[in-house]
Amino acid sequence: MTGRGGIGSGVRRPTCEHGRVSRISRKISAITESATLAVDAKAKALKAEGEDVIGFGAGEPDFPTPAHVVEAAVAACRDPRNHRYSPTPGLPELREAIAAKTARDSGYECGAGQVLVTNGGKQAVYNTFQALLDPGDEVLLPAPYWTTYPEAIALADGVAVEIPTTDATGFRVDVDTLDAACTDRTKALLFVSPSNPTGAVYPRDEVEAIGRWAASRGIWIVTDEIYEHLTYGDHEFTSMPAVVPEIADRCVVVNGVAKTYAMTGWRVGWMIGPNDVISAAANLQSHATSNVSNVAQRAAIAALSGDLSAVADMRTAFERRGRRMHELLSKINGVNCLEPEGAFYCFPSFLGVLGREIAGRAPSDTLELCELLLEEVKVAIVPGEAFGAPGYARMSFALGDDDLEEGVSRIAELLG
Repeated sequence: MTGRGGIGSGVRRPTCEHGRVSRISRKISAITESATLAVDAKAKALKAEGEDVIGFGAGEPDFPTPAHVVEAAVAACRDPRNHRYSPTPGLPELREAIAAKTARDSGYECGAGQVLVTNGGKQAVYNTFQALLDPGDEVLLPAPYWTTYPEAIALADGVAVEIPTTDATGFRVDVDTLDAACTDRTKALLFVSPSNPTGAVYPRDEVEAIGRWAASRGIWIVTDEIYEHLTYGDHEFTSMPAVVPEIADRCVVVNGVAKTYAMTGWRVGWMIGPNDVISAAANLQSHATSNVSNVAQRAAIAALSGDLSAVADMRTAFERRGRRMHELLSKINGVNCLEPEGAFYCFPSFLGVLGREIAGRAPSDTLELCELLLEEVKVAIVPGEAFGAPGYARMSFALGDDDLEEGVSRIAELLG
């Protein structure tokens, strides 16, 4: 008798075009490497070799995690309760804290049972699309977008329908454009404000209009709120399910502690949604990663239950840096940059630079331009192609003021 998939089993083995057995599945082979992490890794590798590299690629605060959060983690390490498995959906105390924090910060009321704690925001995005999508379902994806979104959609056998926006529209999409892109296969809209990578923030009336449109169409909203506390000037965060409560039964909110509390390395995120979606996603997670680290969950409880003074200090620094980066970039010939309204990114257009001779070369796209900047002046930025926006680039201002000044000055000197 032969084993499963063995000789005589009748199971066909996957082959590539030359007839050889493929070592890696087609689905996984099709995943594109995270451009933001790749740029950050390359910059760090050059620094390790002694190069004076300034990196604008990383999407993480340069501040330490608040001290009271760290102390909570230290205490948790010593508590034997945290040395064992815990419920896959998250520690009950953390789920309660997330529900309370959501009501406090966004006005969206939900129960602890509607919360699933995940290993960072990325797993929340992945879980959500795995739970919602069937093969061929379409997700409206305004571009520019975070690099992980289309990959998570594709891994769920969905189809990302990109909707381009530009600096001329403030990198925001409107109801008419969404409606024109909608088909009988549209299952969801991915909505992000404040935006990574553009820094755009939707005004309340536009958030409400899009929410009501989605409700009328009967499509799902997946809204990423991880930059909710990072808005600048008169711009304010608006939670869609809070202002359009009728979408709550077809809405999943993705969030986490990474950006607000400078906890990117702690890997605690969450998704909030209807009970059936959360139950399905928890079932998936039980077979993938089980529970999130108990120590990190205890730290997250301390973060969410504490005051927001450390967050306010970070926001003040980010606002100052964002304005300064915008000011410096706007002075460069051929570069156009909107002032960031939220998050911690500028997203300048380099269309006026492309094709110009620079250091003996004429970059035809931002991929080539970014390579040139790294080679010639040791400055790392992320090309817009990674975000569905050729001709642009993302530059994080989550770095020290001196490095910010020096890095943009190097770019300005090279581009002339």
